[in-house]
Amino acid sequence: MKIVSWNVNGLRSVYKKNFSEWLGKIRADIVCLQEIKTQEEINQQNLFTPLAYQFYANYALKKGYSGVAVFAKKEPLKIKKNLGLERFDKEGRMLYLEYPDFILINLYMPHGGRQKENLEYKLEVYKHLLNYLRKIKNKNVILSGDFNVAHEEIDLARPKENQKNTMFTPEERKQLDKIIKLGFVDSFRKFHQDTGHYTWWPYMANARQRNLGWRIDYIFVSENLVSKLKDAFILPEVAGSDHCPIGIEF
Repeated sequence: MKIVSWNVNGLRSVYKKNFSEWLGKIRADIVCLQEIKTQEEINQQNLFTPLAYQFYANYALKKGYSGVAVFAKKEPLKIKKNLGLERFDKEGRMLYLEYPDFILINLYMPHGGRQKENLEYKLEVYKHLLNYLRKIKNKNVILSGDFNVAHEEIDLARPKENQKNTMFTPEERKQLDKIIKLGFVDSFRKFHQDTGHYTWWPYMANARQRNLGWRIDYIFVSENLVSKLKDAFILPEVAGSDHCPIGIEF
């Protein structure tokens, strides 16, 4: 089984950049998308009918903002969309899909703001997420998405210059520590321990070409799934967004 996750920074935008062709070639069983920036009417455009996927989405109430979606080849037993925090839930940032053998949670965590104006909100979301995960941590859980945090110094190109910046503050990094302490494993780090692997690059200063990036997109799996992991990967050559896809194989 292959699961892929990608912050597309606009589903309509990436669709114009051969998204359907990519979706067909990647041959994933499940594809999680973040920041789709669309509303429900996209379902009525039949953009994806040629492909063998079911389409599930959680749209933000605000148009052209946030939102997550999942393409899945098999229909889940249960779908949930709320974390229990009003602002977060209105922004369409979570999809919970329950299958017979595992639970998949697709997340788009808040950024926090360049001036840290939303950092308190971001930390509150993490608090709610951790409480949510404590209730299901003994199940087979796959947690994927854009977490908007670089966890360790090897997860960004310029750690020293960004010690006090949003996405790399000690408070934010501790949230990923807490997820790991709950029993979740960073799937990519199970296979790759070196630096230079990033999933997001700023648009300015040719950052992507120079690989001045950040690894802020993750797929965490519960410990009881680790032995089944075959591979974890990042696909920096896939263009279309300021993020690139990541994935795992069981």
